Amino acid sequence: MSSIKDFASHFFVTGDPLIYGSDVAIVLVSLAIIFVLTYFKKWGWLWREWLTTVDHKKIAIMYLIASLLMLLRGGIDAILMRIQLAFPNMHFLQSEHYNEIFTTHGTIMILFMAMPFMFALYNAVVPLQIGARDVAFPYLNAVSFWLFFFGALLLNISFVIGGSPNAGWTAYPPLSGLEFNPGPGENFYLLALSISGIGSLATGINFLVTILKMRAPGMKLMDMPLFTWSVLASCVIIIFAFPPLTVALALLLIDRLLGAHFFTMAAGGNPMMYINLFWIWGHPEVYIVLLPAFGVYSEVVSTFSKKKIFGYKSMVASMMIISVVSYFTWLHHFFTMGAGADVNTFFAIATMLIGIPTGVKIFNWIFTMFRGRIRLTQAMLWTIAFIPCFAIGGATGVMLAIAPADYQYHNSYFLIGHFHQALIGGVVFGYLAGLYYWWPKMFGFKLDERLGVWAFWFWQIGFYVCFMPQYALGFMGMTRRIYTYPDGLGWGSLNLVSTVGAFLMGVGFIIQVWQILYSIKYGERDVTGDPWDGRTLEWSIPSPAPLYNFAVIPHVKGMDAWWMMKQEMKEKPAQIKPIHMPKNSGIPFIMSVFFFIAGFGLTFHWFWMGGFGLLGVAVCMFIRSFDYDTDYYITVDEIKRAEAS
Repeated sequence: MSSIKDFASHFFVTGDPLIYGSDVAIVLVSLAIIFVLTYFKKWGWLWREWLTTVDHKKIAIMYLIASLLMLLRGGIDAILMRIQLAFPNMHFLQSEHYNEIFTTHGTIMILFMAMPFMFALYNAVVPLQIGARDVAFPYLNAVSFWLFFFGALLLNISFVIGGSPNAGWTAYPPLSGLEFNPGPGENFYLLALSISGIGSLATGINFLVTILKMRAPGMKLMDMPLFTWSVLASCVIIIFAFPPLTVALALLLIDRLLGAHFFTMAAGGNPMMYINLFWIWGHPEVYIVLLPAFGVYSEVVSTFSKKKIFGYKSMVASMMIISVVSYFTWLHHFFTMGAGADVNTFFAIATMLIGIPTGVKIFNWIFTMFRGRIRLTQAMLWTIAFIPCFAIGGATGVMLAIAPADYQYHNSYFLIGHFHQALIGGVVFGYLAGLYYWWPKMFGFKLDERLGVWAFWFWQIGFYVCFMPQYALGFMGMTRRIYTYPDGLGWGSLNLVSTVGAFLMGVGFIIQVWQILYSIKYGERDVTGDPWDGRTLEWSIPSPAPLYNFAVIPHVKGMDAWWMMKQEMKEKPAQIKPIHMPKNSGIPFIMSVFFFIAGFGLTFHWFWMGGFGLLGVAVCMFIRSFDYDTDYYITVDEIKRAEAS
């Protein structure tokens, strides 16, 4: 009995009332889900319609739900940190718990909120914008989602089982090495990111091929909508940036599991190599998530200004230049490493140069709005709010790019203010604009306007109240990841103001959740398929899009294809043929479960479980290799019935 108690005390996280509360919440929510599915007899429906789906539109919805849940989790972490810092000498959180929270907050927001939100928009929009029936590899698309999902699950259970990672979201060795971090927390981090990273890389390949090979007849590259261009540029970065991260995580995992010393100074290793590999992925990652937001802004500005986008070619060139130059900026994250003036100068100039193509786009959006017939919809509000916010983020980024000055800003709260300005102002605002813009196409109804405006203003006011004081705190000497601080430094009032701002953003998010629930019942239904008088092909089909997307693949004659069709007043072609579609499959889900089992086992050094999980993965791949019943046809009668409904 004592051995069981000893095992349980190490296996489960104990001793913190917040964790006990979370345990109870997890159990109650799990029981509620099981009860609802059983009571309404929805287990079969869940399996057939969602767990086994390869439909890009349903995968988009699953990505979206997951990202909103992760936004809630990461947001709660942020609120807890801000409460801890609101006053001097606070002990609301234990110091170890605080370390875990700032680690999981950063990891979740970057990799398990922003990335799936981005993939939700990829899946919901790109095939429709280019006139395709699906992505190039629907089965791989399902594998990508479930790998992300179970990677995210692996990281999230760490706060109640085993303990969360606590070495920061970058997991620098030696702090993340076995010597200084012997618990399972860092293993959770490394394995969760590795599993989900495989899915992210596969998504990048999938959408690159989809865009290059599956465009509708007549759609040349320079006819593509700018959102699709932004996804193409983002996929290029994913394909070249994720492998270095995978290598860094794998080497650190080998250090921890097998006793190697890739990053151990005393044994001939070099921790700076991990830091270089991490940021070779890490800074391009900013543009991986930022470029699609630029694509969203371009679509929204053009539609709601009722004008063709200004400077289309320069926009395309800017995004592709960013996708290349972003690889040459990583070292600005550690100018203070001591690489030398020549190396620092190269990366300082490269970092400043990337501001030029970014600035080009902002001027293009402003000139598109100039003399346009602007409609201040929710999507447009978020887009307009982005411009001044991101301009400040960009200007402070250039300040950080000045290597000598960076010695003063490094690891300070100035940096915290900057990257939240760039990532919330650039990415979150953009994805929310995209969510409001494409919501009717995904779900068939609009989100309530009044509640959306309330949420918008709470977010906006909260954002500036939260992050503007942090620039000043950085100048006053407050460093990042600080647990508490003594009275008398003059930081208390600014930290309190910053905490109030975080709560205001939290209120904005709660209103958005209510907005979605309210709109499900009362939202205006989209019966036209084109509620915004759009310009691109996704608005040429019903909302939500049918299973096959297009009854007849359109023939494109130029940019803004749907706008041109509307101007020419042409009827849609009526010749319908049977449509070839992929069959659903349960293997992606089952294989990802085995990945999860392998990851969980290796986290605790249970190699038998890790081996079992990897064997399951291999068996799934073997079965898939001999599965030839993978497709079917939708008949003409079925298509006609769907179109008439």
